[in-house]
Amino acid sequence: MNKINENIVIGIAGTVGVGKSTLTKKLGEKLNLRTSYENIDKNPYLDKYYNDFSRWGFHLQIFFLAERFKAQKKMFEYGGGYIQDRTIYEDLEIFAKMNYENNTMSKDDFDTYNSLFSAMVYSPFFNHPDIVIYLEGDIDEIINRVNYRGRSMEIETDQSYWKTLHTRYQTWINQYSYSPILRLNINDYDVDDDASIDLIINKIEKILLVKN
Repeated sequence: MNKINENIVIGIAGTVGVGKSTLTKKLGEKLNLRTSYENIDKNPYLDKYYNDFSRWGFHLQIFFLAERFKAQKKMFEYGGGYIQDRTIYEDLEIFAKMNYENNTMSKDDFDTYNSLFSAMVYSPFFNHPDIVIYLEGDIDEIINRVNYRGRSMEIETDQSYWKTLHTRYQTWINQYSYSPILRLNINDYDVDDDASIDLIINKIEKILLVKN
């Protein structure tokens, strides 16, 4: 029987294609926690963004930010007990900043985005996760996983985009300080193996024990 608090909030972080959604689902089932996923299927900008980063970068990030804040508000209202597929910090520190620095988001748009982000993070509805599980792996394997899941918009994207994203994630996680981190290499566990998931839960418990 696990010793994880039923009101815990766990964030699953990592670059596109690394397996966040699958691990969120498996841990949610195993720990009997609610799950929160990115709204991919109903996102009106995602396909457009991959076809034209400059035209749709701001729209896409504002959509994701709004959806993320709705999820944060829901977690607050329930008092926790959630596993979240991607954290709100990645929206700003990885994607919005990458668009701005690549000149696919204007300074005015980035400043507007940053202002909204700050208002959300410092609102009473926002709680930092108790722990972030960071999924990492070799970039070539991650690109293979992106291609394997078969989203045409991702397959047709130049590999340099995924390599830049991978590098930015490595930099970001090394600077992240809002909560404890459990780093997992994607080759070190099997989401379809209960024993493997149990080992991850044991690692979570040990980190939270030190934190408390």
